[in-house]
Amino acid sequence: MAEILPGVHLVDGVDPSPDFTTHVYLVKDQGSSWTLIDTGLPGAHEAILAYLAKIRVEATAVRKILITHLHRDHTGSLAEMAERTRARTFAHWIEAAYIGLDPKYDGPGTPPAEAFAVDERFKDGDPIDAAGGLIAYHTPGHTPGHTSFYQPARQLLFSGDLFFVRGEKVTLTPPEFTHHTPTATISARRMAQLSVDSLLSYHGGPILKDGGRAVRALTHKL
Repeated sequence: MAEILPGVHLVDGVDPSPDFTTHVYLVKDQGSSWTLIDTGLPGAHEAILAYLAKIRVEATAVRKILITHLHRDHTGSLAEMAERTRARTFAHWIEAAYIGLDPKYDGPGTPPAEAFAVDERFKDGDPIDAAGGLIAYHTPGHTPGHTSFYQPARQLLFSGDLFFVRGEKVTLTPPEFTHHTPTATISARRMAQLSVDSLLSYHGGPILKDGGRAVRALTHKL
């Protein structure tokens, strides 16, 4: 895939296998800069940099890197992308501590291999001047500091691993990969209250139209 919505790119070449999608998003800011949401597994930086070159965007035009949560398939190329782009990095204050391995995360899923010091730590509801104006929503459950990013003007929801998407069906991330499923259920119900058109998930999907309907269908079953 490439530009899936105006100014929203799904980066090619970062999936480790056809059965395991890892959706790294590159989003245009209001000016000439860009924002990267998550960074893929270790080594994915090569595909991200190649994609930037393919669409003729200088690496240094990426000014912000937003992380949904600590797991290595999201943070594996964080250090490399931060170094190559010189972008500011952002994560929820809980997740930033785990990304820094202080303390080391002991929940399900693979933590970062090495500590990384996040530049900016946000909290629930903070605005982020990126991708046309985002709101950071703390959506814990999958991990304690998991975050979804919402763009209200265009009704875009970058949901990280709060949801898995298979076709047009949305589920919670399976319990074996989730820190606390009941908390993820509460987070899903909160996101169902937003007006969402495009559900931009990390694994599976995305759903580009009427994504909120699929989220509400899930929460009605929970």
